[in-house]
Amino acid sequence: MSEAGRRPWDPGNPERLFTISDDASPVQYKGPLDLVTLIVTRSVPDSGLQPEQAAILRMCDYPLSVAEVSAYLTLPVSTLLVLLDELVAREQVEARPPVPAAALPDIQLLEAVMHGLQNL
Repeated sequence: MSEAGRRPWDPGNPERLFTISDDASPVQYKGPLDLVTLIVTRSVPDSGLQPEQAAILRMCDYPLSVAEVSAYLTLPVSTLLVLLDELVAREQVEARPPVPAAALPDIQLLEAVMHGLQNL
């Protein structure tokens, strides 16, 4: 398509979602990415990345969930997962499981420690 025939990209346009990933390098990673998986950058953006992938690398200096990255980039989660799979396969980002909620200590153990300290 000639430069004159191109339309400006509209974020709501579904055509762009089909061309956003790089079909030249097949995705190797098929890990369990879901909405609460934390994404952390492992490298700096290089010139060969899609603009959306470079934005992911810039914004994930500290852990962000897949849902947060999707919201910040205004991309559907399904499209973002394709981009993240490519970045994880290239080892440019790290996918971490969410931090589990801290388990409360056993009440009987706390009482035993408290009684032991009182007896000192």
